[in-house]
Amino acid sequence: MRIDKYLKVARIIKRRTVAKEACDQGRIRINDLPAKASENVRVGDVITVEYGHRIFKYRVLDVSEHVKKDEADSLYEIIN
Repeated sequence: MRIDKYLKVARIIKRRTVAKEACDQGRIRINDLPAKASENVRVGDVITVEYGHRIFKYRVLDVSEHVKKDEADSLYEIIN
């Protein structure tokens, strides 16, 4: 699944267009490499997201196209 879509489905970023813009600005990394919006995410990847001065790391636990809002946090694990 594309990184921009994954960030939206997992509800890490609210909208897919915002996720795409974050990728274009270099604020999203997959396994410490800058990610383009079209790059694929696989189970076990570590996603780094920069929100202003804060940095969040997530480990991908599952990649699913459709997830209910209550179950969205089961797709990733927060790392720090």
